[in-house]
Amino acid sequence: MLLLQHKSVPLRLLLSRRPLKPFFLPRPSRPRRLPLLPRVAMGSVAGDAARLAYPPARRDDSVVDDYHGVQVSDPYRWLEDPDSEETKELVAKQAELAETVLAGCPDRENLRREVTRLFDHPRYAAPFRRGNKYFYFHNSGLQAQSVLYMQDELDGKAEVLLDPNTLSKDGTVALSTYSISEDGNYIAYGLSESGSDWVSIHVMNVTNKQPMPDKLSWVKFSSISWTHDGKGFFYSRYPAPREGGELDAGTETNINLNHQIYYHVLGTNQSEDVLCWKDPEHSKYSFGASVTEDGKYIILTVYEGCDPVNKLYYCEISSLPQGIEGFRERQEMLPFVKLIDNFDAQYQVVANDGDEFTFLTNKSAPRNKLVRVNIKNPELWTDVLPEHEKDVLESADAVNNNQLLVCYMSDVKHILQLRDLRTGNLIHQLPLEIGSVSEISCRREDKEVFIGFTSFLSPGIIYRCNLSPAIPEMKMFREISVPGFDRTSFQVKQVFVPSKDGTKIPMFLMSKKDINLDGSHPTLLYGYGGFNISLTPSFSVGRLVLCKNMGFVVCVANIRGGGEYGEEWHKAGALAMKQNCFDDFAACAEFLISTGYTSSSRLCIEGGSNGGLLIAASINQRPDLFGCALAHVGVMDMLRFHKFTIGHAWTTDYGCSDKEEEFQWLIKYSPLHNVRRPWEQSSGSQCQYPATMLLTADHDDRVVPLHSLKLLATLQHVLCTEDSPQTNPIIGRIDRKSGHGAGRPTQKLIDEAADRYSFMAKMLGARWTE
Repeated sequence: MLLLQHKSVPLRLLLSRRPLKPFFLPRPSRPRRLPLLPRVAMGSVAGDAARLAYPPARRDDSVVDDYHGVQVSDPYRWLEDPDSEETKELVAKQAELAETVLAGCPDRENLRREVTRLFDHPRYAAPFRRGNKYFYFHNSGLQAQSVLYMQDELDGKAEVLLDPNTLSKDGTVALSTYSISEDGNYIAYGLSESGSDWVSIHVMNVTNKQPMPDKLSWVKFSSISWTHDGKGFFYSRYPAPREGGELDAGTETNINLNHQIYYHVLGTNQSEDVLCWKDPEHSKYSFGASVTEDGKYIILTVYEGCDPVNKLYYCEISSLPQGIEGFRERQEMLPFVKLIDNFDAQYQVVANDGDEFTFLTNKSAPRNKLVRVNIKNPELWTDVLPEHEKDVLESADAVNNNQLLVCYMSDVKHILQLRDLRTGNLIHQLPLEIGSVSEISCRREDKEVFIGFTSFLSPGIIYRCNLSPAIPEMKMFREISVPGFDRTSFQVKQVFVPSKDGTKIPMFLMSKKDINLDGSHPTLLYGYGGFNISLTPSFSVGRLVLCKNMGFVVCVANIRGGGEYGEEWHKAGALAMKQNCFDDFAACAEFLISTGYTSSSRLCIEGGSNGGLLIAASINQRPDLFGCALAHVGVMDMLRFHKFTIGHAWTTDYGCSDKEEEFQWLIKYSPLHNVRRPWEQSSGSQCQYPATMLLTADHDDRVVPLHSLKLLATLQHVLCTEDSPQTNPIIGRIDRKSGHGAGRPTQKLIDEAADRYSFMAKMLGARWTE
């Protein structure tokens, strides 16, 4: 589900036509993927002799649900109401406890100071063209939000078009999506507040920078797509979540149903918007609408959940005699033609020449391929670029009129190729270091494209690629540099770890050069493992500080459930196969210990969202294996997640407790329902849970805070009684005016990194070195 932006639509994906995943994934915020945290048998941070005074949380043992004949208690059901005074009081006490613990972490200010220093460097996104102007995003260093600039020429004077930092004093209003009209005269942009998925769309005249009166509310999981006449744009929204009264959008937990597509005519009130598509018989479906690059067709994409499958309909704009606006009076939906009307595969438009369309699809190709069809004669489909025997075709963009820029992932590293659009034949392989293509800025007419690149040791390079010569010219356009960072002092390795069933799991390891494998190094292990999302190499200031100043080894495990090797890899870690994710992660941890990188007491694990579930399930299953755990915004109640906001969309990856077979999968690993006292199950061993920090935020309306709050109360009740051997702390960091991760201002990113890493360092016994 950031960075460029992470939640809603990542800004980098709106610059091109690269295939989009559903916007509502419980996914990690991309530029903010930070290292993992360990647990240690060191006693409480307040000192070995002291035990933390945990705030009591009322248990209501009368709340019991019957799941297919199995009685399951839910004593903290009351924490599902974020507006109750009792919930607010417990949240305040948990926040106070966390601050007390963090105040006792000696390197908190060292981390804050050094992360701030290294964060303070200029950052750029790739430029893109609309009309006769270029646009790009830039952050001078410590600005809360990146600023959108425009210029007449790439080497010309740049001027600010839109600065989100002027919209709030604390930087918590963020730009979450945007689109500039074909002629470059208008920009429609979505703003979110306090990290919520809810967005309000506004419009500005680009020429005079004057705001238009247009304001669209209750927008969620939406892109913005202009018709080529510049009269208006398509967007997606839900009905308002409540009637009457003031609503602090983002704090509610109401299930999101009845997504709809509207067309907004510039200069009109939202109440006059044209309803283009809805499907009340399938209230959990979600929809996206986009206009093809030639302006002739509206493409409607229908999602059932988070799987890489979709329906695809089209509507020819010229076939509407009174235009789109004519449907306002007729009160009819647009006459979409159903090209693909089942959920058997993914179909993403790459290009079209009139009625002939090229699609990226995983139909009978789990690593993806390109196909072509005449949509007016859909019986005959032909392969343009067949599935690769090993590598995953991640994206394809039409460029230079009749060419394709394709991006493959090979063992979690990106490869870029220029191919012929008609035949799929290879023209040239573009030179790239080992790392990730973070963005591609191009359109079909462009003879010049911009490519963003990053890696564990490269903060970012933007390449300018001229496609006119027979051999494309790829030159560095901008390179992001971090003052005081010498990449030659560090090393990155990739290893392949055998999991429980023998499957080889890729894992990246970053550290200082030439470390001794004596088991002494504090180590952070990060994972995700779900929703077909791949963890490719990316740069992180927080990781760098840990390696540079505290001697950490930072590891990223590409466990099953992700998309690193295509749809088969994804499915091998989903639904009935979800346990593979936890087994893979444990195998990676055991590898780090057995090969001498670290020991269990010096190993911290970290993950966010679906990765938060990974961390919580891992400490339930293997509390002996880790010294510390950091679980961000995790899905913790696997029996009820589908009842809140967009959680119902995740049943494609998890299953649903409403079905008996799927309930049996979920109850076995659900973090909330598998908290145990390990010292009672290990023949008298004093094994305890690792020191644990659960992180959540009050405006997270993706994975709502109740998940972390209920698990926090359960962990503290079960483990942290006066007579238990559990001395490792279990605390919750609950951020205010923040959400699932997208749009978080720079200072909040720095503060959170300082908090969680200082906690981790204290628990692992790591020492600060200048």
